[in-house]
Amino acid sequence: MENDNLDKLFERLQGSFDLEEPQLGHQDRFFEKLNQVKGVTSLRSKKSNWWKPLSIAASVAFLCLLGVQVFSTRPSIKEQVVEIAPEVSQTEFYFVNLIEEQVQLLKDEKSPETAKLVDDTLVQLEKLEADYDTLEQELVNGGNSKIILNAMITNFQTRIDLIKEVLTNIENIKNIKSHYDENFTI
Repeated sequence: MENDNLDKLFERLQGSFDLEEPQLGHQDRFFEKLNQVKGVTSLRSKKSNWWKPLSIAASVAFLCLLGVQVFSTRPSIKEQVVEIAPEVSQTEFYFVNLIEEQVQLLKDEKSPETAKLVDDTLVQLEKLEADYDTLEQELVNGGNSKIILNAMITNFQTRIDLIKEVLTNIENIKNIKSHYDENFTI
């Protein structure tokens, strides 16, 4: 009999049942209200959107780091060398000007007979310049400054001596050529 009454009840209520899903978080809200009625505090806390403030903080930190890298310029190797040994600046200025003048003379003396000699000399000068840059780096990195400064001066002197020797050889080649041309008759 009870089953018949239940069946009749369900038949009569057919189509009036709510079939919709509850809203998101319905169960959490229900338990919270139930606990408030009973006077119990819930250990469950609301879900917080912790990622939003974290992403803002990460963005600000990234921008600060980027700004520090852009606006903080480290002194160049040359500036660091001048700080360590101020006399290097004056010496380097003198030697560099002298070497540039000699290199220009060397390039002016280039001819078909001396082209190979001049080109080889320019390659050697580039290697000596690279060695000088290495010496500057060693000086900045805290090497023995007296020894390195002496090596730097020796490097300049070696370049000057190389250029002078090559210019002397070019003069000898010119003299031999002119002497050979004078003795050669057609």
